[in-house]
Amino acid sequence: MAELQKSNKVFGGWNRRYAHKSEELGCTMNFSVFFPPAAESQKVPVVYFLSGLTCTDENVMTKSGIQRKAAEEGVAIIAPDTSPRGLNIPGESDSWDFGVGAGFYLNATQPTWKNWRMYDYITKELPSVLEKFEELDLSNAAIMGHSMGGHGALTLGLRNPQLYKSISAFSPICNPTQVPWGQKAFSGYLGDNQEEWKQYDATELVKAYNGPPRSILIDVGTKDDFLEKQLKPESFAKAAASQGGSSIKLQLRMQEDYDHSYFFISTFVADHLAHHANALKATS
Repeated sequence: MAELQKSNKVFGGWNRRYAHKSEELGCTMNFSVFFPPAAESQKVPVVYFLSGLTCTDENVMTKSGIQRKAAEEGVAIIAPDTSPRGLNIPGESDSWDFGVGAGFYLNATQPTWKNWRMYDYITKELPSVLEKFEELDLSNAAIMGHSMGGHGALTLGLRNPQLYKSISAFSPICNPTQVPWGQKAFSGYLGDNQEEWKQYDATELVKAYNGPPRSILIDVGTKDDFLEKQLKPESFAKAAASQGGSSIKLQLRMQEDYDHSYFFISTFVADHLAHHANALKATS
């Protein structure tokens, strides 16, 4: 059972933050939901937003202005947290890119990090909690994210096409097995078997994708400090192009002079919600 923590009216709808006891993660987790005005009279489709390193469920809700376009399109926004919190695992807060705030949307296999099961939390447990909200049509969902959350959106979306009708990402970590952020996280959470890492690498996943057609929108700023060393969008684009057939329709936009920040996200977030609304309304 999710308990309401706070509620704010915005763009005619309601931004609400909840807490619940997660059996999957073994701790209390927060998540935020924006209910558009349309939710007062009908079930509405949902878009999951996965946040990046060091972020919580509140970053996108307070910094991006995502609610304006969501209200216009009549879609709900669901923003989960980025990792377990409050478990006091030794070393969990030693670095900003591993441990607390850095769940990487995977299921850890190393004993120390056994509670870091954000993949199952997002795809299974959180939807089961959200089923209690009669306003939400969870069968009509899309997924998007930023940075580490962009990695999450791509990997969860590609692995679970039955759950998400469309995918988008801002500044995603596209090829984590080949970059420092991903290598640090994967070796720590998953161990040394690099074949195991590939199940959480979007570039590897898109090569083998054989699901229903999916439209993917990716925006990356040309002045993003992490572009060359950590993000590798060109690797994902190359893999998507070589995938064959017409299953993946990728639109990769390099946005001149934009960086990695929420200034960048807020500029293009309406485009992303329009992208998702088109897919969700086509199947509603």
